[in-house]
Amino acid sequence: MLDILTVCTGNICRSPLAAELLATRLADLGVTVSSAGTRARDGAPMTPEAQELAAARGIPASLSAEHAARYLTLAHIAGADLVLAMTRDHRREVVELDPSRVRTAFTVRELARLAADVSDEELRAAAGSGSSGSGSSGPGGADARERFAAALAVVAGRRGLVLPPASPEDDDVIDPYGRSMATYERSADEMAAGLAAAERIARIALS
Repeated sequence: MLDILTVCTGNICRSPLAAELLATRLADLGVTVSSAGTRARDGAPMTPEAQELAAARGIPASLSAEHAARYLTLAHIAGADLVLAMTRDHRREVVELDPSRVRTAFTVRELARLAADVSDEELRAAAGSGSSGSGSSGPGGADARERFAAALAVVAGRRGLVLPPASPEDDDVIDPYGRSMATYERSADEMAAGLAAAERIARIALS
Protein backbone atom coordinates (compact mmCIF):
# COMPACT_ATOMS: atom_id res chain seq x y z
CA MET A 1 0.00 0.00 0.00
CA LEU A 2 1.29 3.45 -0.92
CA ASP A 3 1.47 5.75 2.11
CA ILE A 4 1.65 9.55 2.18
CA LEU A 5 2.19 11.58 5.34
CA THR A 6 1.37 15.28 5.75
CA VAL A 7 3.05 17.27 8.53
CA CYS A 8 2.47 20.63 10.20
CA THR A 9 2.86 21.94 13.75
CA GLY A 10 -0.26 21.14 15.77
CA ASN A 11 -1.88 18.67 13.37
CA ILE A 12 -5.19 20.50 13.76
CA CYS A 13 -5.30 22.85 10.73
CA ARG A 14 -3.05 22.43 7.72
CA SER A 15 -1.86 18.83 7.73
CA PRO A 16 -5.22 17.16 8.50
CA LEU A 17 -6.93 19.26 5.83
CA ALA A 18 -4.20 18.33 3.34
CA ALA A 19 -4.47 14.65 4.28
CA GLU A 20 -8.25 14.56 3.93
CA LEU A 21 -8.19 16.34 0.58
CA LEU A 22 -5.44 14.11 -0.81
CA ALA A 23 -7.01 10.93 0.54
CA THR A 24 -10.24 11.86 -1.23
CA ARG A 25 -8.40 12.54 -4.47
CA LEU A 26 -6.59 9.19 -4.34
CA ALA A 27 -9.33 7.03 -2.84
CA ASP A 28 -9.79 5.04 -6.05
CA LEU A 29 -6.11 4.03 -5.99
CA GLY A 30 -6.19 2.72 -2.43
CA VAL A 31 -3.51 5.17 -1.28
CA THR A 32 -3.34 5.77 2.48
CA VAL A 33 -2.87 9.38 3.59
CA SER A 34 -2.29 10.32 7.23
CA SER A 35 -1.04 13.35 9.14
CA ALA A 36 0.96 14.33 12.22
CA GLY A 37 2.34 17.43 13.90
CA THR A 38 5.78 18.36 15.16
CA ARG A 39 4.25 19.98 18.28
CA ALA A 40 0.90 18.23 18.35
CA ARG A 41 -1.10 17.44 21.45
CA ASP A 42 -2.26 13.87 20.90
CA GLY A 43 -6.00 13.64 20.44
CA ALA A 44 -6.68 17.33 19.73
CA PRO A 45 -9.48 17.89 17.16
CA MET A 46 -9.32 19.86 13.95
CA THR A 47 -10.19 23.50 14.44
CA PRO A 48 -13.75 24.47 13.47
CA GLU A 49 -12.35 26.66 10.69
CA ALA A 50 -10.36 23.75 9.20
CA GLN A 51 -13.44 21.53 9.41
CA GLU A 52 -15.44 24.21 7.62
CA LEU A 53 -12.82 24.39 4.86
CA ALA A 54 -12.87 20.62 4.49
CA ALA A 55 -16.66 20.51 4.26
CA ALA A 56 -16.66 23.26 1.63
CA ARG A 57 -14.31 21.10 -0.41
CA GLY A 58 -16.46 18.00 -0.27
CA ILE A 59 -15.00 16.22 2.76
CA PRO A 60 -17.69 14.49 4.88
CA ALA A 61 -18.15 16.34 8.16
CA SER A 62 -17.97 13.04 10.04
CA LEU A 63 -14.44 12.42 8.75
CA SER A 64 -13.12 15.76 9.95
CA ALA A 65 -14.92 15.37 13.27
CA GLU A 66 -13.13 12.07 13.87
CA HIS A 67 -9.66 13.58 13.47
CA ALA A 68 -7.34 13.23 16.47
CA ALA A 69 -3.97 14.96 16.35
CA ARG A 70 -0.79 12.88 16.52
CA TYR A 71 2.65 13.95 17.69
CA LEU A 72 5.12 13.20 14.90
CA THR A 73 7.39 10.22 15.59
CA LEU A 74 9.94 8.25 13.62
CA ALA A 75 7.40 5.45 13.25
CA HIS A 76 5.07 7.75 11.30
CA ILE A 77 7.86 8.71 8.91
CA ALA A 78 9.23 5.20 8.49
CA GLY A 79 6.20 3.91 6.63
CA ALA A 80 5.73 6.91 4.34
CA ASP A 81 6.54 6.83 0.63
CA LEU A 82 6.16 10.62 0.51
CA VAL A 83 6.19 13.21 3.28
CA LEU A 84 4.48 16.51 2.52
CA ALA A 85 5.47 19.17 5.04
CA MET A 86 3.67 22.47 5.29
CA THR A 87 6.86 24.51 5.86
CA ARG A 88 10.61 24.23 5.49
CA ASP A 89 10.95 23.94 9.27
CA HIS A 90 8.58 20.97 9.30
CA ARG A 91 10.55 19.31 6.52
CA ARG A 92 13.79 19.95 8.41
CA GLU A 93 12.38 18.26 11.50
CA VAL A 94 11.28 15.27 9.44
CA VAL A 95 14.77 14.87 7.95
CA GLU A 96 16.39 15.31 11.35
CA LEU A 97 14.27 12.44 12.65
CA ASP A 98 15.08 10.29 9.62
CA PRO A 99 17.94 11.55 7.40
CA SER A 100 17.12 8.88 4.81
CA ARG A 101 13.99 10.90 3.96
CA VAL A 102 15.92 13.81 2.50
CA ARG A 103 14.80 12.94 -1.04
CA THR A 104 11.24 11.87 -0.23
CA ALA A 105 10.25 14.79 2.02
CA PHE A 106 9.12 18.07 0.45
CA THR A 107 7.19 21.08 1.49
CA VAL A 108 3.89 20.89 -0.33
CA ARG A 109 4.64 24.10 -2.24
CA GLU A 110 8.15 22.91 -3.11
CA LEU A 111 6.68 19.74 -4.60
CA ALA A 112 4.41 21.84 -6.81
CA ARG A 113 7.31 24.01 -7.93
CA LEU A 114 9.61 21.10 -8.78
CA ALA A 115 6.97 18.85 -10.32
CA ALA A 116 5.96 21.64 -12.69
CA ASP A 117 9.35 21.19 -14.35
CA VAL A 118 8.83 17.45 -14.94
CA SER A 119 6.73 16.21 -17.84
CA ASP A 120 4.26 13.35 -17.68
CA GLU A 121 6.49 11.46 -20.10
CA GLU A 122 9.47 11.77 -17.75
CA LEU A 123 7.42 10.50 -14.84
CA ARG A 124 6.12 7.54 -16.86
CA ALA A 125 9.61 6.64 -18.04
CA ALA A 126 10.99 6.81 -14.51
CA ALA A 127 8.11 4.77 -13.10
CA GLY A 128 8.66 2.15 -15.78
CA SER A 129 12.34 1.89 -14.94
CA GLY A 130 11.43 1.54 -11.27
CA SER A 131 9.24 -1.48 -11.91
CA SER A 132 10.76 -4.71 -10.63
CA GLY A 133 8.59 -6.83 -12.85
CA SER A 134 7.66 -8.90 -9.79
CA GLY A 135 4.02 -9.01 -10.75
CA SER A 136 2.82 -6.90 -7.80
CA SER A 137 1.95 -4.02 -10.06
CA GLY A 138 -1.40 -3.11 -8.48
CA PRO A 139 -1.75 0.03 -6.37
CA GLY A 140 -1.14 -1.97 -3.20
CA GLY A 141 1.84 -3.98 -4.41
CA ALA A 142 5.54 -3.58 -3.73
CA ASP A 143 6.09 -2.85 -7.40
CA ALA A 144 3.76 0.15 -7.13
CA ARG A 145 5.88 1.59 -4.34
CA GLU A 146 9.00 1.14 -6.45
CA ARG A 147 7.37 2.87 -9.41
CA PHE A 148 6.24 5.77 -7.23
CA ALA A 149 9.69 6.08 -5.64
CA ALA A 150 11.33 6.21 -9.06
CA ALA A 151 8.93 8.90 -10.30
CA LEU A 152 9.38 10.91 -7.11
CA ALA A 153 13.17 10.69 -7.48
CA VAL A 154 12.93 12.53 -10.79
CA VAL A 155 11.10 15.36 -9.06
CA ALA A 156 13.63 15.45 -6.22
CA GLY A 157 16.37 15.60 -8.82
CA ARG A 158 15.11 19.02 -9.88
CA ARG A 159 16.40 20.53 -6.63
CA GLY A 160 19.21 22.88 -7.52
CA LEU A 161 18.13 22.92 -11.17
CA VAL A 162 14.77 24.66 -10.94
CA LEU A 163 14.96 28.33 -10.02
CA PRO A 164 14.25 28.88 -6.33
CA PRO A 165 11.23 30.94 -5.29
CA ALA A 166 11.59 34.71 -5.10
CA SER A 167 11.52 34.37 -1.31
CA PRO A 168 12.31 31.17 0.62
CA GLU A 169 9.03 31.68 2.49
CA ASP A 170 7.21 31.05 -0.78
CA ASP A 171 7.84 27.33 -0.19
CA ASP A 172 5.82 27.51 3.05
CA VAL A 173 2.07 27.28 3.65
CA ILE A 174 0.91 30.03 5.99
CA ASP A 175 -0.20 28.94 9.47
CA PRO A 176 -3.83 30.03 9.94
CA TYR A 177 -4.20 28.95 13.56
CA GLY A 178 -5.85 31.66 15.64
CA ARG A 179 -6.28 33.89 12.62
CA SER A 180 -9.10 34.93 10.32
CA MET A 181 -11.12 32.67 8.06
CA ALA A 182 -9.56 34.54 5.15
CA THR A 183 -6.15 33.30 6.35
CA TYR A 184 -7.51 29.76 6.52
CA GLU A 185 -8.68 30.13 2.92
CA ARG A 186 -5.26 31.44 1.90
CA SER A 187 -3.61 28.49 3.61
CA ALA A 188 -5.80 26.02 1.72
CA ASP A 189 -5.12 27.81 -1.55
CA GLU A 190 -1.35 27.69 -0.97
CA MET A 191 -1.35 23.92 -0.56
CA ALA A 192 -3.66 23.20 -3.50
CA ALA A 193 -1.04 23.01 -6.27
CA GLY A 194 1.16 20.70 -4.22
CA LEU A 195 -1.70 18.31 -3.52
CA ALA A 196 -2.50 18.27 -7.23
CA ALA A 197 1.16 17.51 -7.97
CA ALA A 198 1.17 14.62 -5.50
CA GLU A 199 -1.96 13.22 -7.12
CA ARG A 200 -0.45 13.58 -10.58
CA ILE A 201 2.74 11.73 -9.61
CA ALA A 202 0.79 8.96 -7.89
CA ARG A 203 -1.63 8.46 -10.78
CA ILE A 204 1.12 8.32 -13.38
CA ALA A 205 3.29 6.01 -11.29
CA LEU A 206 0.45 3.64 -10.47
CA SER A 207 -1.19 3.58 -13.88
